[in-house]
Amino acid sequence: MTFLKTILIILLVFYGLKILFRLAMPYILQSLAKKAEKHFQNTFGDGFREHPAQQPEGKVTIEKKQKQYKKSNTNVGEYVDFEEID
Repeated sequence: MTFLKTILIILLVFYGLKILFRLAMPYILQSLAKKAEKHFQNTFGDGFREHPAQQPEGKVTIEKKQKQYKKSNTNVGEYVDFEEID
């Protein structure tokens, strides 16, 4: 009889939590979405709108990045050709 009570309590807790999470999940997701929106606003702000307003309309400028040249390491070692022996 104790075994059946234990199983019944476990099932009630499991299904109770399942129903509770199903009811609370929209509020949790809404809260996470608001936090993500605030983070996005703090990170980017209105930076996209400010840049074109600084220049007069119709003026075009092209900004190029400087190329970064990698130095190759020619002292990497010695090539060894292996042959198969039958």
